[in-house]
Amino acid sequence: MDLLTANDRPGEYPQSYYAAHAKPLPPFPAAEGDVRCDVCVVGGGFTGLSAAFHLAERGFNVVLLEAQRVGFGASGRNGGQVWAGQRMDQDALEAAQGHDDARTLWDISLDAVDLVRKLTARPEMEGCTYHAGLIHADHRARFVPETQAYVETLRERYDYRHVRFLGREEIRSIIGTDAYHGGFLDTNSGHLDPLRFALGLARMAASAGVRIFERSKVTGLEPGAPARLRTDSATVTADHVVLGCNGYLGDLDPHVAARVMPINNFIVATEPMTAEQQASIIRGGYAVGDSRFVVNYYRFSEDRRLLFGGGENYSYRFPTDIRKKVSKPMLELFPHLKDTKLDYAWGGTLAITMNRMPHFARRAGNVLSLSGYSGHGVAMGTLAGQIAAEAIAGQAERFDVMARVPTPRFPGGSSLRSPLLALAMLWYSLRDRI
Repeated sequence: MDLLTANDRPGEYPQSYYAAHAKPLPPFPAAEGDVRCDVCVVGGGFTGLSAAFHLAERGFNVVLLEAQRVGFGASGRNGGQVWAGQRMDQDALEAAQGHDDARTLWDISLDAVDLVRKLTARPEMEGCTYHAGLIHADHRARFVPETQAYVETLRERYDYRHVRFLGREEIRSIIGTDAYHGGFLDTNSGHLDPLRFALGLARMAASAGVRIFERSKVTGLEPGAPARLRTDSATVTADHVVLGCNGYLGDLDPHVAARVMPINNFIVATEPMTAEQQASIIRGGYAVGDSRFVVNYYRFSEDRRLLFGGGENYSYRFPTDIRKKVSKPMLELFPHLKDTKLDYAWGGTLAITMNRMPHFARRAGNVLSLSGYSGHGVAMGTLAGQIAAEAIAGQAERFDVMARVPTPRFPGGSSLRSPLLALAMLWYSLRDRI
């Protein structure tokens, strides 16, 4: 079963809040015949679009192949949160990679946030606004001392003054639930409309001269100098290839597929609320992600809808009733929303790794793969495209630091990794409740 079509109609965006409120782009043509380029980018999400744009800015002749529509996948469906930091905290990265690489990885994460903020200021973004402020919320009291110590680490050892600790009373004054015992606020991190951001990147890439082809699924890749890529109706010959497929890689590269696994996540959007109703849930215009292993994450849209994400599954198919699946964690936090109408409900396929760090790999001298953002794809996925462009241009320092982080294979291979992960996630979801 193909994840590109398992839950979606070919060539159509999902029926999400984002798709209903974005300004769509006219369809790009499908690739046909023999196509020659300097760089072929596979995937029209944040990584692929960013790579294509930054490569074209450097003067490369770039072709981008997207199997569906640009921004179709996780890039156009996610929670829109733009986090500083990697998915592993700095203490763990220092232990695993050493202080120097850990510091560079931290700086790279700040570069990612800065890049997203700068890009949203461009006119091509057409209504995609960067809203500052993200809260990490601890759902267990025993997590609070560790959070407080980590905030001090970031402030003192990394000189990151945008973050501050939130005690129990303060966090409950900002978020209208008694479920949280502490956390932190990061005023540098933020949130945005991800589909508008992806469409803005596509406008930028097209304006820079990138030839974008939609409905052009890559069915084969032959490494070499040059490399050759096949679609149903075209053969693309390229000096370099960038794979930015994330959860939709399929079997295009078995090495990457063994380390980067697709999972599904789900979001609902409520009916619009009043300013008073919004303030009863989140004050200050912040977004929230909590400490559960299966994270609850939520924020408000600009028209005051609560966008709430929660729940995962590890099969190809989305659940038949996404509203019911996501309502459960939402109402556990905010029971007063039980009669609130849910106007939209949708799912998306992202990709995770065993250690939750992105997987950067040079699959051949001229084939780069960048994926596995594990929920941090808005910032890191966008920066990954810029880093890919740097590496192809001969400046591979940041790529090499990211690639030095080992990415373990999932146990059980492609046939057993999903059921094994489902068992592991069941354990973690039970742990979340203890």
